[in-house]
Amino acid sequence: MAPWNSLWAGRAAIAGGNAYRDMPVIVKMENPNWSISEINIDDDNSEDFLARVGGQRRRVKNTKQITWVFRLKAHRAAGCLSWLTSAAFALGGATRRRVVAGRTDSNATDGECKDVEEWAPASRRSRFYTLIKACLMMFVCLLIVELAAYSNGKGNLAVFINSFNTSWIRFRAAYIAPPLQLLANACVVLFLVQSADRVFQSLGCFYILVKRIKPKPLFLALSDAEDPDAGYYPMVLVQIPMCNEKEVYRQSIAAVCNLDWPRSNFLVQVLDDSDDVTTQALIKDEVEKWRHSGAHIVYRHRVLREGYKAGNLKSAMSCSYVKDYEYVAIFDADFQPYPDFLKRTVPHFKDNEDLGLVQARWSFVNKDENLLTRLQNINLCFHFEVEQQVNGVFINFFGFNGTAGVWRIKAVEDSGGWMERTTVEDMDIAVRAHLKGWKFVFLNDVECQCELPETYEAYRKQQHRWHSGPMQLFRLCLPDIIRCKIVFWKKANLIFLFFLLRKLILPFYSFTLFCIILPMTMFVPEAELPDWVVCYIPVLMSFLNIAPAPKSFPFIIPYLLFENTMSVTKFNAMISGLFQLGSTYEWVVTKKSGRSLEGDLISLAPKGLKQLKYGSVPAINVAIKEKLKAKKESKKYNRIYKKELAMSLLLLSAAIRSLLSKQGIHFYFLLFQGISFLLVGLDLIGQDIK
Repeated sequence: MAPWNSLWAGRAAIAGGNAYRDMPVIVKMENPNWSISEINIDDDNSEDFLARVGGQRRRVKNTKQITWVFRLKAHRAAGCLSWLTSAAFALGGATRRRVVAGRTDSNATDGECKDVEEWAPASRRSRFYTLIKACLMMFVCLLIVELAAYSNGKGNLAVFINSFNTSWIRFRAAYIAPPLQLLANACVVLFLVQSADRVFQSLGCFYILVKRIKPKPLFLALSDAEDPDAGYYPMVLVQIPMCNEKEVYRQSIAAVCNLDWPRSNFLVQVLDDSDDVTTQALIKDEVEKWRHSGAHIVYRHRVLREGYKAGNLKSAMSCSYVKDYEYVAIFDADFQPYPDFLKRTVPHFKDNEDLGLVQARWSFVNKDENLLTRLQNINLCFHFEVEQQVNGVFINFFGFNGTAGVWRIKAVEDSGGWMERTTVEDMDIAVRAHLKGWKFVFLNDVECQCELPETYEAYRKQQHRWHSGPMQLFRLCLPDIIRCKIVFWKKANLIFLFFLLRKLILPFYSFTLFCIILPMTMFVPEAELPDWVVCYIPVLMSFLNIAPAPKSFPFIIPYLLFENTMSVTKFNAMISGLFQLGSTYEWVVTKKSGRSLEGDLISLAPKGLKQLKYGSVPAINVAIKEKLKAKKESKKYNRIYKKELAMSLLLLSAAIRSLLSKQGIHFYFLLFQGISFLLVGLDLIGQDIK
């Protein structure tokens, strides 16, 4: 906007002192949404001129002003076009690299991928992919036949094609359309039930917000934690389970050792399950450094990694000194609690003997790293702000998130302790504690920093475990729930809402309705889905999901498309957990980047807590060097995901077929959903590893 000032000033200086007379003047507002006001000046007195600026004057049109407006708009349009062009070139370059490299999700080559490759044998792993390919081939053949029939060609081949198309139309109308419509109606009913549950949860969250309902402890910890006798400072055991996580072990140990709690009243257990000798040595050395600085910390390493995380925690709880502690706080390796974490959680247990768990919410240091982390942030904000908070306030039960929580050790022991029977040991112990009558409290205002997976590979493995484990647990817990002596509505909540509706029905209808039935209705138009199922209700649900993260509203359309894209992984995981397929029992450690070092922890801490006690993290420069060295040594590649690519071709072929039926909304949905699957299949949504 500065050139405009110099332009008008230059003209006034050339014209002389009477240049303002009868000349339009531009009045600019310091606002991105600038506006132009045109006023006619007939007085050369500057004071009178300033007085008349705010008055109502006759507007005069000026062609030069309009020209400048259009030039500015053209300049902005050119800048936007330039950005889109460079983004398109970058996208094309990344796509070319993926295709040329030819690495798919079925390849297992280097050491970095060994941890995160598909877990099931190749025969089992290919069944779902084979089903998608079969549907794709059928859709493509039908599309070719119908396009040929619409072309009205001549000759024997055209006659044969028309005859085949007529027979196909009769066959689908008589035998395919009725069961397909029945399945579609059933999925729509499930969709409506799940949407109603989502609406009620959102209304419950709104009620909590309006009424300002917040769990309050009966007794507050004093601000001075140096004197254990000055307030309520019970014995707390802090556990940090980890496995081959050399990117994040330093900051997690540092954050826990800096907890504002009497040192004599809490012990830190670093539970290292690493099978890499170098990583073991690094973690052990870090523990020794903190022990020499005065921290009450011990290092434990298991030779046999049986039971994964559950086995690690179970082994740690068997130590003889655990009996001296009343509570246990658990933090995964990438979590860094603020110094006042124990002061804000442990007091809730005071004079509340039925309370078994206090859970804090997560915050994310890399939520703006890329599109994938932004979309994950939307999901998890809804999970904590709505699901966990509503369940905690109204029924005192929710699934333990596995970290950033404090358990009463008596509740853990009363529930049977940690069990290795599933890969969701956190949900397992929460369900068993609920059946024993223990209550839970969720603190939405107590946050604990952590990382989000930055690559689609890591996120996909995490989601597979999070969706296969609950189905496996449901099969194991169902007899116990039925036999339990808790009230009927708690049994109904566990079976129908907690497990069936939110863990089974959601991935089932999401994949079946939008990825199978909707494309099939394009080739079998006798069965149909109404527009409100395809467009209006999904958009409304997306608005509800994104409401707890209002800054993410610009990503509402990518979020809707990405959730449907992830339904392939979630449906596959749900089926494998329900029917005990090979990948159900495998635990894959989610890869961390180690972005939240000491500077991030201090800068994000609340006011008054930025100065960490007992000194800062030792040898932080060494950690950075080790991190860079590890990045050079590890081989990471972007991959092509065959299931997602096959689904993209399936949906795009259905979009082309929908043009023959002139179904506008269905076409656009299938088109953009197919593009979404294509981008995910080419691994263009997460971190770009060149």
